[in-house]
Amino acid sequence: MKWKIRRLETLYRERLGSVKRAFSVIRPGSRVYISTACAAPRHLVSKMAEFPNNFADTEIFHIVSLVDMPFTDPSRQDMFRLNTFFIGDAAREAVRVGNADYTPIFLSEIPKLIQRGRLRFDVALVQVAPPDEFGNCSLGVSVESVKAAIRHADYVVAQVNRNMPRTMGDSSISVDELDAIMEYDEPILEFHAPKTDDVSDRIGFYVSRLVPNGATLQVGYGKIPNAVLRHLMDKRDLGVHTEMFSDALIDLYEAGVITNRNKTLHPGKVVSAFCLGTKRLYDAIHNNPAFEFYPTDYTSDPRNVAMNKGLVAINSALEIDLTGQVCADSLGTSFQSGIGGQADFIRGAALAEKGKPIIALPSTAEEGRISRIVATLQPGAGVVTTRGDVHYVVTEYGVAFLHGKSIRERALALINIAHPDFREELLEKAKQLNYVYPDQVLSADHATMPDQHWRFLTRKTEHEVTLRPIHATDEDKIRRLFYTLREEDIFYRFMGTVKTLPHKKALPLVALDYEEKFAVVACLGEEPDDEIIGVGRWFWDRASNMAEVAFAVNPAWQGQGLGTKLLQVLMEVAKQKGIAGFTAEVMGGNRKMLGVFYRSGCNVRTHLDDGVYFVRLRFNDLAKRAPTLPEDVVV
Repeated sequence: MKWKIRRLETLYRERLGSVKRAFSVIRPGSRVYISTACAAPRHLVSKMAEFPNNFADTEIFHIVSLVDMPFTDPSRQDMFRLNTFFIGDAAREAVRVGNADYTPIFLSEIPKLIQRGRLRFDVALVQVAPPDEFGNCSLGVSVESVKAAIRHADYVVAQVNRNMPRTMGDSSISVDELDAIMEYDEPILEFHAPKTDDVSDRIGFYVSRLVPNGATLQVGYGKIPNAVLRHLMDKRDLGVHTEMFSDALIDLYEAGVITNRNKTLHPGKVVSAFCLGTKRLYDAIHNNPAFEFYPTDYTSDPRNVAMNKGLVAINSALEIDLTGQVCADSLGTSFQSGIGGQADFIRGAALAEKGKPIIALPSTAEEGRISRIVATLQPGAGVVTTRGDVHYVVTEYGVAFLHGKSIRERALALINIAHPDFREELLEKAKQLNYVYPDQVLSADHATMPDQHWRFLTRKTEHEVTLRPIHATDEDKIRRLFYTLREEDIFYRFMGTVKTLPHKKALPLVALDYEEKFAVVACLGEEPDDEIIGVGRWFWDRASNMAEVAFAVNPAWQGQGLGTKLLQVLMEVAKQKGIAGFTAEVMGGNRKMLGVFYRSGCNVRTHLDDGVYFVRLRFNDLAKRAPTLPEDVVV
């Protein structure tokens, strides 16, 4: 071992030199790989333009460019031609005008292309931490495809920088794999994520509701990921398996929210391929065994992703059509970003036990002038996540679940979370495309719908039931509830015999305005696969400022306290809206329903007319003692 260490020390000294010496063997027309993002060897790269005889007509391969560099400089396009796998801010204009190339590819496949020789490099310019006592240099903040490039490039030039943090995992490279070494210390490039705004914060809130305690996260960088992470502070024992992360993750790690103790792959470890952040992040991961970095053919391989039980993959998009096709790398024919790891993690999460693939995006672009939810994708737009792969879609207006749903159900769900300014237009286009019923109508603006869920345990079986406002997408669930009702239940609810509940009758029961018409449903299970087992609704009469209420409960769940809880929630919402009280018409034989009203806590006034009780209660008229049913109630 000692002789090997001494040999590596000798090699290091022999290969150490100046930039001029390192670049001396490079020839015009070379294909040059450069480390990604914050790991870019800025000093080496800045000197490239000073050696035109070596770098003339050079093709540069780079995963993403965060800041301007010589190879993104329009004045040097005759010297350099950039080929990027993900379009960052610095390269976007060059790609747009045709002065740079974009190669769409899954990040998981880049190392494989290099290893198989399909992507050949003459030169690799990389940045590493100084060698340890065993002659191993750490790749630091970016491993993704760098190791493959180092091992398969003909000539490797390394900038050794003492500011590069040493990271664990599969992130080391031996000195004997470096052909030329140049020591130069400079701050590692820092990335400052844009601040969250109201829209991203709202999206973050909705996404956070989909993340259970103990989940493993895949989340990137930017406004929405940062907002999501901020809303996870109340969670417990989260894990991380991702392709990259930024400073916002460190907040959760330092707060003890991220423990990784429940992970099924690499338990106890944050697993990533690279990171973008500030010195605070770099200090947190330096020599920290809780963070491990691996190449993307490992971290982003859907088979490895799927090994993480409870993997929640959170990815963004530029637009999505009403069938669920997700475009994430272009606006029409104009390329904006890249495929990245979205498809890998979406599919991996779908395969994982209890996994959740999520697409999160603002409902609009260009300051609200354009809807990101569209009837059809723009001509030339590419599909990164297919309609068959998409599961959850989140905007600042809520959550839509599409997997396994029909085109009609998908269109309605997506319209329901589109910006209110575009919903009617989207609905009309959906009708023209025959995606929805010709008479389809929408619920009111979400601004008027209470964003609240209520939970309680049933009396006898102690099942947890969730109460929530009804959605326009609940039409089929309401129809299923109707067909569980007995004839007497239907008679009590509808004051007559109703045999069927087709679309024309069901639609008015779910397409409400939440002001004059409001309904709350009692559900088993979690959205979107929850089953409606009860519904309560009120209809407001402006003239009297009273609201008429009605209920229906699956017979298998009657006597469990659902009616009482539904009434309590309906009263709570009605009070918030300034409604004075409730009225109801109850068939004389429906003693159970009368009992629900008499347990409301209010004084109940009733009178019997032709076998029907007319019930009236005012919210400010509280009962002084527990009321009992009057003796004249028909049994």
